[in-house]
Amino acid sequence: MKNKIVGVFLILVTYANAQQITCSPEDKTLFEVKIADLEPTKGTSLGDTIALVGQSFLGTPYVEKTLEVGNTETLVVNFGGLDCTTFVENVMAFSLMLQNQQKDFENFTENLETVRYRNGELDGYPSRLHYFTEWIRNNEKKGLVKDITAELGGVKLVKPINFMGMHRNLYPFLASDENFEAMLAVEKEIAKEKLCYLPKDQIESKEHLIKSGDILALATSIKGLDVTHTGIAIHQPDGRLHLLHASSKNGEVEISEMPLADYLKNIKSNIGIIVARPTLLSF
Repeated sequence: MKNKIVGVFLILVTYANAQQITCSPEDKTLFEVKIADLEPTKGTSLGDTIALVGQSFLGTPYVEKTLEVGNTETLVVNFGGLDCTTFVENVMAFSLMLQNQQKDFENFTENLETVRYRNGELDGYPSRLHYFTEWIRNNEKKGLVKDITAELGGVKLVKPINFMGMHRNLYPFLASDENFEAMLAVEKEIAKEKLCYLPKDQIESKEHLIKSGDILALATSIKGLDVTHTGIAIHQPDGRLHLLHASSKNGEVEISEMPLADYLKNIKSNIGIIVARPTLLSF
């Protein structure tokens, strides 16, 4: 299943908001099953609810580049395969539905668009929040998350974020000069803010301050990149903090076998984590 998009996609248009959606009939059916299963889901806290929604995706195949479909940007709905970012986005969209007591597919797609795109509006490829630091900042402006990294003792780093601009050939949509120039402008804006991260040698001592359901982004030393991976924090019976994520290594959504602090020791390029606490206010 890895590196292969599951299902045949159809283009659907929701005329109420001119939202163009890419979704297969199989995924529409999977949505109905998922929301029916999740309706009774409610944790003792918002974070616990998010962790429960995240765990409902355990075993879902990891699939790369599920959003790179067709020649124009559409809202891709794909439950048959997730990468690390689309996993988090789907969990957020379903959690919003539970919070707002929503049931319809249109509610889900509206939530997904809100989470995935700058200012909640799909307006071409550059409107997608490609860099996860901007994803966090923009969703904080929407009232959906709060970056608590500084509160945990995070340190600031001045670093150019320009990987997409420097590696245009890796992104088919950047073959368009219009998209490319727009992404260069996005990168310029991102560079105006320092990257704040909690160094990985401090994670174990601070993990009791990180709650299940918090969104975690793995900051990196790789030139031009802000983060390389993301997932959801989850405390396990061993008393330690683990990572609930779509794993490219093991090919599915899973909970890391090792505690997060130990897991990161095996990633040489990792410098620490960024922590965003969901608030999921109605919008």
